[in-house]
Amino acid sequence: MKDALTIHRALLERETRHEIVRLPIPVAHADGLPRALGLPAGRCLVTRVYACTGAHRAQRFLAGAVVPAGERPRGDLLRAATGARLVRPAPADLVNAATEYAAGFVCPLLLPAGMPLFIDRAAAVAADVVYTATGEASTALGIGALDLLALSGAEPAELLAPRRRRAAPAPRHPVG
Repeated sequence: MKDALTIHRALLERETRHEIVRLPIPVAHADGLPRALGLPAGRCLVTRVYACTGAHRAQRFLAGAVVPAGERPRGDLLRAATGARLVRPAPADLVNAATEYAAGFVCPLLLPAGMPLFIDRAAAVAADVVYTATGEASTALGIGALDLLALSGAEPAELLAPRRRRAAPAPRHPVG
């Protein structure tokens, strides 16, 4: 299985600035990174893996979606990005076997070459440094968002429902 050391070595070979952070508390899933690191969810990215069925039933593949911690891609948007007819969360044993990461801790780096990877457009440019899973419950990878985007080969796509904007309050007219 891939882990923080595997990622660290690969990034050193590419001379990419990064940090492997030991978490103060272990997390049960990558969605726990914001709490463990004391950061907003937008700075912590989670890679979710989906089993996809193409236009023909025989055409099956896995695809990854990188979104902020706690978020899930909208099904219709993920189908549009992948070109799949059907998209479902992949079972843990399939994720483990295909990615060589523990299912709840998939890193968007070092994924199989044939596995399409998409990153939510807003997450791709959200912060200078982002944190993501390393395949382990006790560490996280800190890396520049642009480096992560370039090294992962992730394709930016609309994956999340647009945030509802609060309506501007009506102007108050003075009484009298």
